Amino acid sequence: MEKNKKTSKKDQFLFVFETFGRSFLLPVSVLPAAGILKGIGSAFTNENTIEMHTWMQNDILQFIMGFLETLGNVAFDNLPVIFAVGVAVGLAKQEKGSAALSGLLGFLVLHSTLNFLLDVSGRLVDSGAENTDELMAQAMQTNVLGIQTMDLNVFGGIITGVVVYLVHKKAIRIEVPQVFGFFSGPRLVPILIIPTMALVAILFFFIWPIIQQGINLLSLAVLKSGYAGTFAYGLAERLLLPFGLHHGINWPIRTTPLGGVFMIDGKEFAGTINAYMAALSSNAPIDPMITRFSAGKFVFNMFGLPGAALAMYKTARPENRKTVGSLLLAAALTSFFTGITEPLEFTFLFVAPALYGIHAVLAGLTMLVTNIVGAAFLTPTGHGLINFLIYGVLQGTRTKWYLLPILGVICFVVYYFVFDFAIKKFDFKTPGREADPATIKLHGKDETREKMGLKTLKDQGKSTSSTADGKLSLHEQALQLIDAHGGKENITAVDACITRLRINVKDPSIVDSQRIQNKLEALGFATSGMQMQSIYGGKANQLKVEIQDILGLAE
Repeated sequence: MEKNKKTSKKDQFLFVFETFGRSFLLPVSVLPAAGILKGIGSAFTNENTIEMHTWMQNDILQFIMGFLETLGNVAFDNLPVIFAVGVAVGLAKQEKGSAALSGLLGFLVLHSTLNFLLDVSGRLVDSGAENTDELMAQAMQTNVLGIQTMDLNVFGGIITGVVVYLVHKKAIRIEVPQVFGFFSGPRLVPILIIPTMALVAILFFFIWPIIQQGINLLSLAVLKSGYAGTFAYGLAERLLLPFGLHHGINWPIRTTPLGGVFMIDGKEFAGTINAYMAALSSNAPIDPMITRFSAGKFVFNMFGLPGAALAMYKTARPENRKTVGSLLLAAALTSFFTGITEPLEFTFLFVAPALYGIHAVLAGLTMLVTNIVGAAFLTPTGHGLINFLIYGVLQGTRTKWYLLPILGVICFVVYYFVFDFAIKKFDFKTPGREADPATIKLHGKDETREKMGLKTLKDQGKSTSSTADGKLSLHEQALQLIDAHGGKENITAVDACITRLRINVKDPSIVDSQRIQNKLEALGFATSGMQMQSIYGGKANQLKVEIQDILGLAE
């Protein structure tokens, strides 16, 4: 029993950690496009580059490239608010529009309240002083969307998104008195967010300076971890990938002070992405410590994994090589050009977890060596040839992009011989080594995780029960409503207004309106064409959300 409890707690921790990591995916999805604009623009507007290539001094070219850089800066200059909205939407399972609005509103309330508290306490730095930037940095203050406030950096957005999610999750299911029915469900969320984020701001006004000191110490520890930290990060990031937990360490490193705080042209930039984008616009050399968690990924994605693919091809049965070769070539080219590595990595994991362990160690070592030699190229996401050209080659020799092909050839050879040896030594059944040609295939995430018993957030089930007083629970009521409307196959859409649950069906004749009114607590029932309207008052929206969740129709 005790063991089951421990397992349950462990699973719950993994679910929470994965949820946190996955919530970053939406806000960071804007960074690749913004980064490309920023990377191309800065490459053609950098003063040193222009001096080297006089043809770049064309006014029209400079206008266009300056405009591209400006567009790219929009995302990187406003990461906190992007995270506030993106994390809230990414975590919310229903009513995402309400979550997005509440995320923006909550972020504005947070910083407006902090501005008010700083002002009345006399701690607000005078914005008219000659050395305002220096004074604000010393006081840990900054300007966010025109509001002078405490410098919470991206953490402010992440915290707002998480708080909004917690309020949103509860509020959309709260039943309010009938007289206040208009304010139920998604309309209730932004109303509750205003006082909630004001309280969060008051709390942070007192505790954030202490938290900031702790973050600074962690940031310093990461920087001081040096080469050992680079290897540990590379190893851990690969080992967490099968569980879907790698985002939980990737994006804090890339977007918050945990990745380091770097001084560029007299200004501080937190997180490796922010620092690198600022470095691209500077004429100063690029610090390899900014890129140490990224540069090595280009090497093993573009060269190491193709080397492993070649080893699998060479160790396949001769009669199967033609079939397996086409699969492995496609996967290797995908890894090389785009940095998408899952077809190869999950194939390792499926056929032989030990091979994946070898890959994780080699990945860590590759990142270590790339850092040691001083490679200074980075990308927000997608470590393949396309991004390497934009963020490495186009930025000039200060990125030391020329190190990639040198390190890449070495990495290719190492991966090839290590995988060739391991496959033959331990007789790992990589694609093409089985006698049956029908078994030749690459393996994806879902089947690999299912085979190995790896659970992710998607595996978390949902229990159903009735309330203690015998009354149907919201979930059970939703299940029975689905059945009363002819089952999942008969339902085409689910919506709600202030008081009515509106379910569109294919065949109205099989809808049991009597059951809906007599046994499922509807206050009334009406039809409008193919739409069945059950009157539930303020509970209508809660039922809508629950039914959408069950049917997989969540927005």
